[in-house]
Amino acid sequence: MIAALALLSFLVMKGVNIFIAAIASSLLVAITGQIGLYDALQTDYMSGFTGFFGSNFLIFVAGALMGQVYEKTNGAKAIARLIIRGLGKGAAIIAVPLAIGILTYGGIAGFVVCFAVFPIALEIYREADIPRRFIPGVIVFACCTFSAIGPGNPQVGNVVLQNALGTSLMAGATVGFICTAVTLVVGVVMLKVMVKHAWANGEHFVAKDTDKFDDAAVCPNGWVALIPLALSLILINIKIDGTAICPTAFGVCIGAALAYIMLHKYKTPDAKPLDLMGNGIKNAVSAAANTSAVVGFGSVVKAAVGFPVLCNAIENIPGPPLVAVALATTIIAGICGSGSGGLGIAAPILKPIFVDGMGINVNVLHRMMMIASSGLDSMPHNGFVVTVINGVCGETHKDAYMPVFWLTVVTPLIATAVGVVLFTLFPNLP
Repeated sequence: MIAALALLSFLVMKGVNIFIAAIASSLLVAITGQIGLYDALQTDYMSGFTGFFGSNFLIFVAGALMGQVYEKTNGAKAIARLIIRGLGKGAAIIAVPLAIGILTYGGIAGFVVCFAVFPIALEIYREADIPRRFIPGVIVFACCTFSAIGPGNPQVGNVVLQNALGTSLMAGATVGFICTAVTLVVGVVMLKVMVKHAWANGEHFVAKDTDKFDDAAVCPNGWVALIPLALSLILINIKIDGTAICPTAFGVCIGAALAYIMLHKYKTPDAKPLDLMGNGIKNAVSAAANTSAVVGFGSVVKAAVGFPVLCNAIENIPGPPLVAVALATTIIAGICGSGSGGLGIAAPILKPIFVDGMGINVNVLHRMMMIASSGLDSMPHNGFVVTVINGVCGETHKDAYMPVFWLTVVTPLIATAVGVVLFTLFPNLP
């Protein structure tokens, strides 16, 4: 399993297609884990792939549709500029991640937000003279940490746990909000320290030939653009007779439809409804399939002869049980190279051990796993990290990954430790 994880990381870092890397790593697990090669691929790999894809495809589609609407109507830019103008360009270090975080917390898929907000980040970082190599770290930080772990958000990881554990998106809300705040504050402080260190070493913003600055883009009112996001959060979190007003995917889709209606005046010529839906579904298929590819690898790991040894080791980690929950979740997410993919594998493994066996509150398990999943998932082989660094920002891992590491690995691990302490001391908080 360790060798297969190393192989998976190596291949992705070398730019090998995620499907090829995941299947090759799965075959290594099969060879060393006493699984027939055909059974490993046809039964174990494909059951994990199709199971995750089928359970979560609609939320990928909903988030992608919301993202398409906000990108093609300049709604995302409007909200980003609202936050940045409110805080002032001198506060670019906090303004950019906060603007991105609001978009993702409202239901826009991270793989869409990064494309929509990157031009804004370029504008702001050019004005503030912050080295360009920090932009990937800020985008991944804002999309995958505090905005993803926060209670009530409709991002894929939260929905995966809702489906797997039978909980709500607001499970473990009190400690969840505290850890969200800790992640944001610690991350911003780390970013400030890194930028000041870069300035001290003579670094400045240097544009690339491919950079395009669109300072004069016509945008809708930022407050108006926020309304559909707020409505989505209300629809999927407010309960009547114990049931949310709308299922998560439907609530996000309603928000996307409202956004299109309200921001229709500002849409680009190619933003026809059928085109938006077609592009959104195409993006969702790609993102869901990439994540499912790694979940399939995790399913092969589960079938390996050595996997019970790993489960036994998890169950017997010394200290409070939540330490074991956190370690198991973040390690599995790291193996998968995906927080949501790791949660899809970890939830059915950990629930019988810690909820059924040890009596841990299922809402505590939900939020603790959600917080912990945002740590090692953003190692260099993470698909979203690769996409943002290389595809969106045109940077290299050599230049840009270290800020990603501090902001999206170290910072969430600090928040995870805070979560373990608070949930251990106060397990009955709402």
